[in-house]
Amino acid sequence: MTTQAEPERDSVAAPKRTGKPSRTLLIGLSLGYFMVLLDMTIVSVALPAIAGDLHTGLSGLQWVTNGYTITFAALLLTAGWLSDRLGGRRVFLWGLVAFGVLSGVSAVATTLGVLVVLRLALGVAGALLLPSSLALIVHSYTDPAARARAVGAWAAITGAALAAGPLVGGMLTDTVGWRAIFLINVPLALASWAITARLAPETARKQRSGLDLTGQLSAVVALAALVYALIEGPDKGWTAGGVLGGFALAAAAAVVFVVAERRSGDAAMLPLRMFRSRSFSSALVAGLLANFGLSGLLFALSLFFQEGRGYSSFAAGLAFLPLTLPTAFNPIYTGRLVGRIGPRRPATLGFVLMGAGALIQAPFTQNSAGALVATVVGLLAFGFGVSFALPALVAGVAGSVPAELAGIGAGALNSARQVGASLGVAVLGVILNLSSSTAAGTRWALVVGGLGLLVGALVAGTGLRGRSPSAAR
Repeated sequence: MTTQAEPERDSVAAPKRTGKPSRTLLIGLSLGYFMVLLDMTIVSVALPAIAGDLHTGLSGLQWVTNGYTITFAALLLTAGWLSDRLGGRRVFLWGLVAFGVLSGVSAVATTLGVLVVLRLALGVAGALLLPSSLALIVHSYTDPAARARAVGAWAAITGAALAAGPLVGGMLTDTVGWRAIFLINVPLALASWAITARLAPETARKQRSGLDLTGQLSAVVALAALVYALIEGPDKGWTAGGVLGGFALAAAAAVVFVVAERRSGDAAMLPLRMFRSRSFSSALVAGLLANFGLSGLLFALSLFFQEGRGYSSFAAGLAFLPLTLPTAFNPIYTGRLVGRIGPRRPATLGFVLMGAGALIQAPFTQNSAGALVATVVGLLAFGFGVSFALPALVAGVAGSVPAELAGIGAGALNSARQVGASLGVAVLGVILNLSSSTAAGTRWALVVGGLGLLVGALVAGTGLRGRSPSAAR
């Protein structure tokens, strides 16, 4: 009989932290992050195939896309709390198991309702993986220079996943079928789990205050109700009871969230004192607008390429290469540029390029001689814009909050971006739904998305800091 409680052990014993971290560990952790991001983009080019097989319309496809981002966005901060409280290794391993199993089950879904529920659950599993993987890297790499290189390599996965998603999704959909886009996650999850379980040390468990349950639930309800109203409004009518109820519930839940966070102080899921920093507030708004344009236009253009221009799924994936390729290499240059001049100018340039890239394509949604050139030029500008804006926004948040709130700040930016992704698909989906043709709907979606991104340029240019204090030193 012992007099002290022994610490609870994981089913797989954590290795002791000794010596220099293995590069294999970084690969394992990055694989988990890659899988989470891949799932956001790989679905886009498979949407017409899903619609045909499950007999669903535009609103159903919006739910397939948004089901993942709603829960992912709403639960990121809570997942960070769990990672601190239970240990990053444990949360990461359980997240991998959940993601792999849910992906395999998604591949055999036979109805739209089942697939949407599984997408919602996948968003929960994805939220568990992101903060815990970063916590494990920070814990494993104690040398500041090695840690910076490891985090940089981990963050570069964003560009690789964005580049791979449409191309891999199109290839799998054409050769195997749309169900393969979910099956690909199973071996990725297994490989990441095998590496992490063997090599990852456990992180220190912090004695954090209790979970901000009111803030968490109200955030989920507000986002889900708003997205529901926007998606269902065109089909059910904007004055339908369910749609009006959705808008009212979203507004009420948003008020509850603000009140709960104000009362909770520093124990809040998102401490409101962080918004005293203009740079932090601007980075969150800009992050929302960036993914509003990116995810919304990926959704609209994926449908347009296949339904309007008659491309196969694989050809549609190839058509996105001018957008995705710059995101695979340009963030490295952006990181160096931000280190020299601060985040404001790179972020502003990125938003201008994204907005211009969308607007360039808008006049050419009808088949014409210049349509292909406009698409390539527009997507190339958009891709370079993404690779300038997003890394600069991460740096903007890091330089605008106290060190003890850096994790919450990063989680808030990721949440804001995924909220923007959900709203982008919902709002641009409304435009597509109300338009007389695919070409006309895509044209107006490009205009609205482009103008939203130019607003992002204004927010970044006036709100972000120039040179951060660390860059100035």
